Amino acid sequence: MSTSDRLIEATRELLWERGYVGTSPKAIQQHAGAGQGSMYHHFAGKPDLALAAIRRTAQELRGTAGRVLDAPGSAYERISGYLLRERDVLRGCPVGRLTMDPEVIASEELRAPVEETIAWLRGRLAGIVQEGLDRGEFDRRLVPEDIAASIVATVQGGYVLARASGSTEAFDAAARGLLTLLAPRTDAT
Repeated sequence: MSTSDRLIEATRELLWERGYVGTSPKAIQQHAGAGQGSMYHHFAGKPDLALAAIRRTAQELRGTAGRVLDAPGSAYERISGYLLRERDVLRGCPVGRLTMDPEVIASEELRAPVEETIAWLRGRLAGIVQEGLDRGEFDRRLVPEDIAASIVATVQGGYVLARASGSTEAFDAAARGLLTLLAPRTDAT
């Protein structure tokens, strides 16, 4: 791995663990096994490096989510696959956690890839819900954009519940609950 990549990967990890303020250039250099000169050779400074790390994290999240959402199956199965996919629940979402970082949110440049990724995810989920509506899978009263927002909120809120309780069960319960609400009706009369 190149020095530039090691610095980006170290920054990604530290941003996820410590946030922007808690991620010092010295910690990045130590984590990456790179010197100060190497860091400033490749990046103009901490904001530049953080932006590269945030962009890479956002790209990775889109790739992971996209593979699940683009899988074959019904709209419900694809949403279920997204909600129930393997993830490090107790660590939280590396993109979602950035929304709680005041330094990231205060910077238009650092916030942009976070905002774009969440908007992409909501749009992709809304499209899948619309596909399900078009195929008669879901209750016609569902509004795709509202359901997409609910799915994203369930995942992000599930991370918070899991971290607060120290157990993945809270996340799993939130996902199961939403899937129960979205499940196609099978009225037995």
